Amino acid sequence: MSAYTGTRSFDVIVVGLGGLGSAAAWHLARSGRRVLGLEQFEFGHDRGASHDTSRILRHSYHRPDYVRLTRHAYADWADLEQESGEKLVTRTGGVDLCPQGSAIPLDDYTSSLDSENIPYELLTSAGVRERWPRINPPEGVTALYQERTSIVPAAQSVAAMLRLAATHGATLVDRTPVTSVRQLARGVEVITPHARYSAGQVVLCTDAWANTLLEPLGTTVPLTVLDQQVTYFEPAAPARFAPEVFPVWIWLDDPSYFGFPCYGEPTVKAGEDCGGPEVGPGGRIGTTDPVMLERLCAFMAERFPGSGAPVRSKRCLYTLTPDRDFVLGPVPGADRVLVGLGAAHAYKFAPTLGRMLAELADSPALAATEPYTTFRLDRLALTDAGYAAHWMT
Repeated sequence: MSAYTGTRSFDVIVVGLGGLGSAAAWHLARSGRRVLGLEQFEFGHDRGASHDTSRILRHSYHRPDYVRLTRHAYADWADLEQESGEKLVTRTGGVDLCPQGSAIPLDDYTSSLDSENIPYELLTSAGVRERWPRINPPEGVTALYQERTSIVPAAQSVAAMLRLAATHGATLVDRTPVTSVRQLARGVEVITPHARYSAGQVVLCTDAWANTLLEPLGTTVPLTVLDQQVTYFEPAAPARFAPEVFPVWIWLDDPSYFGFPCYGEPTVKAGEDCGGPEVGPGGRIGTTDPVMLERLCAFMAERFPGSGAPVRSKRCLYTLTPDRDFVLGPVPGADRVLVGLGAAHAYKFAPTLGRMLAELADSPALAATEPYTTFRLDRLALTDAGYAAHWMT
């Protein structure tokens, strides 16, 4: 048995220091709280969902509440840029390509943007080909273009938020798995293999590993974890895919694909949303899936001529809730424990969700207000065993 070195006390302990956890630690420490951040792997690891390079920041979403949240996301990324002194947002514009009979209705996007007075353009297939010759949509596609769509860097921004959290006084420890979280009468106890900590509150941002710590608290979240794959392609003429002339894009159908212009290197990145096999959090395959690669290569060759041959693939975890909404709030029956879980589309919101978790830790009554009520742990999608999962949004 490991010997405990005594109990250290903090105001808040953040467990998991990926995108959401690093953001929560930053905002909590900036507000003057005594923060401990614990990461089970090494800082900057590639076993979860917050590593590698590019993520999409966009206004276009299928519901008005998400569009409203994107307004905060843009402001919070600007705040992070200002405090870190790093350029993190690269504007490219973005085009959502919706074929006839799509499984993802474009009307949901346009009505949601209209409700928030976010401007956009609608283009025909011919209009898309004229504006972006490297895109070859079939006839009948309607495209939604939004000029503020941007790229944000995953690994770089996690590192920036951790650096800022430490600057504000947070204690950050990696290679330290948490084995138990217990709510006590006056606080919360967190146990690791070599130490015991106490705090007024705990913020769990453990994504695919969430239920490991939630189940002993009497709660589980019905999660499906997929081992996703993205691939980098090498165009013969990278200048034709530069951010100045080629947008971020999303193919709104089932299967749904997404991709980026050249970003940081002369390659374009693309992937299939929710296309990977189901795995456990510790059961990642890691190697390139040839069937997924062949399917993506065929799509890219047809719809993005000149995008080139694949040069490498990377894997990451998609941790999905049945309704694909976030989890953001206190654990029922253990309200000193807060959960932040991004449902595999939260990186664009990372600074915002981290801020919201910090504000909730400071003012628990916020849990009864929007948008927290949308993302609560006891909502129907997470408690009804018969709820039909749907991930195409």
